[in-house]
Amino acid sequence: MSMKRKIFLFITLLIICSSSLAAQYRLSIYIKEIPDSPADPHIFLAGNMNRWNPSDPSFQLKKRNNKFQIMLHPLKHGIYQFKFTRGSWKKVECKYNSEDIPNRTIDLSSDTTIHLTIAGWEDHFPPVSKHHTMSPHVTIIDTDFAIPQLHRTRRIWAYLPPDYKTSGKRYPVLYMQDGQNLFDAATSAYGEWGVDEILDSLSQRGYPNIIVIGIDNGGDHRINEYDPYNNQKYGKGEGKEYATFLANTLKPFIDKHFRTLPGPENTGIAGSSMGGLISFYTWLKYPDVFGKASIFSPSFWIAPEIKNDIHLNDPQKAEKVFFIAGDAESQTMVSDMKDIYNNLLHQGMPSPNIQLKVVPRAQHSETYWHKEFPYAYVWLFAAPHE
Repeated sequence: MSMKRKIFLFITLLIICSSSLAAQYRLSIYIKEIPDSPADPHIFLAGNMNRWNPSDPSFQLKKRNNKFQIMLHPLKHGIYQFKFTRGSWKKVECKYNSEDIPNRTIDLSSDTTIHLTIAGWEDHFPPVSKHHTMSPHVTIIDTDFAIPQLHRTRRIWAYLPPDYKTSGKRYPVLYMQDGQNLFDAATSAYGEWGVDEILDSLSQRGYPNIIVIGIDNGGDHRINEYDPYNNQKYGKGEGKEYATFLANTLKPFIDKHFRTLPGPENTGIAGSSMGGLISFYTWLKYPDVFGKASIFSPSFWIAPEIKNDIHLNDPQKAEKVFFIAGDAESQTMVSDMKDIYNNLLHQGMPSPNIQLKVVPRAQHSETYWHKEFPYAYVWLFAAPHE
């Protein structure tokens, strides 16, 4: 084959690939049926295409000919997940019998039109009484533990190993955000992680035991408390104060009242979404306190400033950080996480000390974090440190 022919074929292939990568599609959604009440609702789409914002005005459905509809364009090829709300997650769609529905999912590869039904709204049903599912090894330390840095109080949970009362041993500790969702289905909004059952099971199989401290999120304060930086849309970031609370108030209390191994090499911090963001920030700012971090589906999108806040010292480079996200969570979730991962490598952190895992088609949910928690725990606390 002549050189000119080779060059022509190469350029043709490059054009085809570029066109494929640049392909953009239209997604048209029509609502066939909605609940009778309220009569004329304001309906929004919240999904990984708008960072799960339940009241995004750009994603409000329009009513035409007594039917609600929305047309999204341009969208790249990929997997999109979403739900409908009436402006908040307390007013999210549900099944006819009030049960939660899974995220709606579409694999978009061409212009697509879909017709959907909204069966019910969660706030139109009486609260469902849920059964408590926490294991006997979980206790609530305090329902109003003081956060002096923010002039608030918070419920604090503790998971103690099965042999805690009889062993006399000291244990590593993992501090986890969004405590409502860790141990008990009765307090979780969208399902629990099942951290207690997972650790009970792993303990029976001979894995090292740890203490887990769960800190409830602040409800309406959650985004601000878990964001270390001010945000034009969401307001003042309170993450610096919250991180100080974890390091200087809560941890000393736990070390005083429980048999812990207090050094950073035996102390970890973990969280998902916004909880992943604040956990990573706290690990960065308090390396003498938290030597391990498990970061699930981190919301780095809300805090791009954090990339400029990575300044590792030599002891910190010997620590362990676990990153994980699903490739279907949002358009930038994985790329943002990889940017942070590469930044840490550039700062001199050895690659064996960082674990990065991307889960195909994984959704932004407690169900997925539940499945991946054992892997993160074993790598952080049971695997040999290289």
